[in-house]
Amino acid sequence: MNGLRTVIVCLVIACATVGSPAAAAPPAAAAKPSWSALPVPAAAPPVTVSDLAARGPGEAWASGYEHATDGLRPMLYRWDGTAWNRETSFPGADELGWLGKVQFVGEEVWIFHNRAGTGEILRRSSTGWSAVPLPRTLWTYQDFTAVPGAAWVVGEDDTGLKVLHYDGSGWTTQSTPDGVLYLMGVTARTASDAWAWADTNTGTTVLRRDGTVWRDAKVPLPPNSNVHTILLEPSGRATIGGSQYTDGVSRTYLMTFNGQAWRTTYPSLGDTHTEGMTRGPDGALWLPVRSDRAFQSKYARVDGPRTTFSYGPERTNAIDVKPSALTRAGSSLLSFGTVEIYGSKPNLMSERLGG
Repeated sequence: MNGLRTVIVCLVIACATVGSPAAAAPPAAAAKPSWSALPVPAAAPPVTVSDLAARGPGEAWASGYEHATDGLRPMLYRWDGTAWNRETSFPGADELGWLGKVQFVGEEVWIFHNRAGTGEILRRSSTGWSAVPLPRTLWTYQDFTAVPGAAWVVGEDDTGLKVLHYDGSGWTTQSTPDGVLYLMGVTARTASDAWAWADTNTGTTVLRRDGTVWRDAKVPLPPNSNVHTILLEPSGRATIGGSQYTDGVSRTYLMTFNGQAWRTTYPSLGDTHTEGMTRGPDGALWLPVRSDRAFQSKYARVDGPRTTFSYGPERTNAIDVKPSALTRAGSSLLSFGTVEIYGSKPNLMSERLGG
């Protein structure tokens, strides 16, 4: 009798264990988000992408130009959270020229516009488009940046280097330290905190303006290096991306400033150009890299000492998929660039991670 009771107890325990939620198989891990293709209305190929910027998940702008038979033609696309659409209502949209960097200034969108050789800043508000002309025509318009209360355009004319500053009401010309030969780029966090990277008598130098004058920022750049971009964040963090040359070989470096000191790393990126770098919604740095697959784009994620890679969707008959710029759009990442399908010239592509 005792034996029978033991068998019955064991059967009850076994049944309870099988039916218990705690004994159920663990749920499958959530799938990691993957890159998906976003349709983009075709332009007149070949095309060049200049910039991509987003205010949030429902607004992004991509700028560039088409290579038409009579010269360059400006090209502008807007993302509305659902689809990309071509924008053609801005001043000079049907004239020769090109579009450069896109900036968000308050509720407005500001875009640099080379309009048949004359520089201006396009401004889009809730009432439509307007343009702020530059005070002089430059031979070269190298870069542009804007924040509430200020904008800068850097370039050259027949008298040399020019730094043009707009304070919301008018333009002035700013001087740079002695020995600066050329400004390769400019960016700003606020009207009183602007940064630029320059070619000087002693090599590449980072400049910083504190609201009064441009000064050497004393950034300890790696020897024999250049700067591709400077990423400024509201927290005060700054990240510099560039290339260092050693024995004729180039390798990418990143420098991060935490408000007190600079830290230099050499992630596994080869000689990747870092101009398209952005801070992702996950807190890591993301940038497009040269793909080892002709039919897929490739992206790098740099999180501290760890570098990982992901690929975009496979594209039928593609021989070169080349994202040029990345931006954070809410909880997702957007990319914009070109794709070359066998037998045709490069045209536009866009991809999204998450969202």
